[in-house]
Amino acid sequence: MNGVNDIRSTFLNTFGKHGHEQVASSPLVPRNDPTLMFTNAGMVQFKNVFTGLEKRPYSRAVTSQKCVRAGGKHNDLDNVGYTARHHTFFEMLGNFSFGDYFKETAIELAWNLITKEFGLPKDKLLVTVYHTDDDAADYWKRVAGLSEDRIIRIATSDNFWAMGDTGPCGPCSEIFFDHGPGIWGGPPGSPEEDGDRFIEIWNLVFMQFEQLAGGERIALPRPSIDTGMGLERVAAVLQGKHNNYDTDLFRELIRASVDIIGAPATDAAVASHRVIADHLRATAFLIADGVLPSNEGRGYVLRRIMRRAMRHAKLLGAREPVLYRLLPTLVAEMGRAYPELVRAEALISETLKLEEKRFLATLDRGLALLNDATDNLHAGDMLDGETAFKLYDTYGFPLDLTQDALRARSIHVDIAGFEDAMARQKAEARASWAGSGEVSDEGVYFGLRERFGATEFLGYDTEAAEGQVLAIVEAGKEVAQAAAGQDVAVILNQTPFYAESGGQVGDTGVLRADGLRFEVSDTQKVAGGLFIHRGRVTEGTLKPGLAVELDVDHGRRGSIRANHSATHLLHEGLREVLGTHVAQKGSLVSPDRLRFDFSHPKPLDTEELARVESLANAVVRQNGSVETRLMAVDDAIALGAMALFGEKYGDEVRVVSMGTAEREDGSTKPYSIELCGGTHVRATGDIGLVHVLGESAVGAGVRRIEALTGDAARAYLQEQDLRVRRLAGALKVGAAEVVERVEVLVEERRKLERELADARRKLALAGDGAASATAPRDVNGIAFLGRVLDGVPAKDLKGIVDGMKQSLTSGVVAVVSVTDGKASIVIGVTEDLTSKVSAVELVRAASAAVGGKGGGGRADMAQAGGPDGDKGQDAVEAVAAALQG
Repeated sequence: MNGVNDIRSTFLNTFGKHGHEQVASSPLVPRNDPTLMFTNAGMVQFKNVFTGLEKRPYSRAVTSQKCVRAGGKHNDLDNVGYTARHHTFFEMLGNFSFGDYFKETAIELAWNLITKEFGLPKDKLLVTVYHTDDDAADYWKRVAGLSEDRIIRIATSDNFWAMGDTGPCGPCSEIFFDHGPGIWGGPPGSPEEDGDRFIEIWNLVFMQFEQLAGGERIALPRPSIDTGMGLERVAAVLQGKHNNYDTDLFRELIRASVDIIGAPATDAAVASHRVIADHLRATAFLIADGVLPSNEGRGYVLRRIMRRAMRHAKLLGAREPVLYRLLPTLVAEMGRAYPELVRAEALISETLKLEEKRFLATLDRGLALLNDATDNLHAGDMLDGETAFKLYDTYGFPLDLTQDALRARSIHVDIAGFEDAMARQKAEARASWAGSGEVSDEGVYFGLRERFGATEFLGYDTEAAEGQVLAIVEAGKEVAQAAAGQDVAVILNQTPFYAESGGQVGDTGVLRADGLRFEVSDTQKVAGGLFIHRGRVTEGTLKPGLAVELDVDHGRRGSIRANHSATHLLHEGLREVLGTHVAQKGSLVSPDRLRFDFSHPKPLDTEELARVESLANAVVRQNGSVETRLMAVDDAIALGAMALFGEKYGDEVRVVSMGTAEREDGSTKPYSIELCGGTHVRATGDIGLVHVLGESAVGAGVRRIEALTGDAARAYLQEQDLRVRRLAGALKVGAAEVVERVEVLVEERRKLERELADARRKLALAGDGAASATAPRDVNGIAFLGRVLDGVPAKDLKGIVDGMKQSLTSGVVAVVSVTDGKASIVIGVTEDLTSKVSAVELVRAASAAVGGKGGGGRADMAQAGGPDGDKGQDAVEAVAAALQG
């Protein structure tokens, strides 16, 4: 029962039996607290429940919460590996009451768990209470039977918890385990309290007050409970160990580290193996929760953790990447409790391998340069900031690694000098950018990017979160606030909104706070990673510093994801049907449809389009997971990944694979592998259906297909089916016979149109029965035949004129047809007269008579028109006048 996994299960199951909802751990990237870099306590996901902003269908909860403390206020990184209980990643076991039970029940549940379920001896336990909390002290006496000397009253803030300067707060009661007199240290509150004899294992927070601005504190109407027990600490106690790294989980990770690296865990190597074991956990869970190594924000903290572990692997003698080889041991130990580790194993492995491969090259060079720069320095000396910055800026050697490498020699780094050098570089970059000819309204964003760094994108894993407003921009200028009715751009510290990129349109949605609503109409990325949320304040006043709820339009994003994934399937389908010369030349992924441009020299026929669509839908029906991995560009291309047209890639890329296809040898491979930074469905079945609408030409050698997916495709096909059924009813045939019946009708219509045209021609030639109607008149020695017809289509006039020319042998024919009040004119000149008379000149004269302009054709046949149909005979006479000269 004392294994880490057993302890976790026992805790969760015990409180589950007492009516507590077992709530899964929230991600390490907080979704409801933009002020936190990482989730660092079990209560973070319940913050809004405690404050009353959120209601849940339960009043009791129990969790095992993933936590990281490696940046900002809670930064244990430098101590990890060198102390018994410091970790970057740890698990916090906690039970919570939201206005349900309070102190007495919380104390009873805690005492029963640790003494009955966990079996800890009562005489090894003591507790602390806040010095004025008589209720808690009385409950400990009555429920646990503790004597007065084992209930220690603490008057400091160590035993009074507050959510912030204002808000819920209350006294604490901590449970300590006594490791015995063989270890130095005294109980809490004593001069020797920093020793290791008495170890805190559980903290019970009694939230019973609300701290108001100005210092006033009032009682909460529904007091609540928030507890936190470090799993690693209690495991050490239950396993009879004084050091967390001697527990079963860490023993397995350290054993794997020893086996793979080949260095025994003795002497100075012990700390290095512990660093590797601890940092592997933090790295794996952060990547599983959507954080990837970068040079800013959460990604930078992750990179620091990874590189610190990698440096210690190097110290142990590793010459090749090794951390990814430890991952299967971690997944085996923790994957059952945290299935996200299993799902993300490929991504974590590729990321570790890629980062360590690059870092080893950086490390060798950086350490050599660092040794040269510190040859003459001794313990207590300081490396100048300029040199530290040069190592960072020129050779990619991070400051924290410089500090860590010099730690063993007790040499410090001039941090102020480093920061001065960094500031100078930023100033030079700003001056360089200002003269680069960028558009003027981008200037404000460049400054904001420098001030706040890149926006943290959370949207691969969530579509709702909280963020903090950093700045507001209106008409290219930063403003102090924006009121209802104003159109502005909002910059946040983190966001789930996808910024337009790679053909995928930007997200829309809503930012909310108490009394505030901001409707996001578009999201764009500017100045190298700064996300701007364009939209309008529709309620309240928006100000920098405000914490807001961020809610992407989920339905719209879902449609975009489906369409984006479908473009990948269609791309591969086109390559299979048409050949590997097909390459993407552009795309548009919007919520209502997708557009995909590709290289191909000729149109696709109906059969080819049908095959492409069929291949895509076959993968949709597989309903396989869509997997994302982080790789080096060259490695991704070597794997067969296709790059998106016009997209710029860094050294590290996201590789998206989906579907399963069969190789020639019978083995399987991903159906589609592409480099892509967009958002995608979790499984191909989420696309629902792919329907190709058609294809067209874009330019020389470039074709375009458009398609629908999911509900839009189904709605389109249902509408088409309804049309077919209506048509079948009108034709009085079955739906399957519609095409054949329409073809017969079309042919019959063509026949009738030919017959009608012949009849009109004969009628025109026959005239109205009078001899003068068909007889030409002599105009300046030229036989001229002019007719005005009613309702004859313009397309039939040339045939009529040709027939009349044949009856003349030599002469000029003018036919004007009047339809809907407008005149259509055709002039014909026999071949023998074209050297003297031009049909083009004659038709222009006729056109002018009916209010037209110009006309065109050949010397023997020309046509024109005009709006004044009632002047048709005037047009005929205008031709005669032109012949008369």
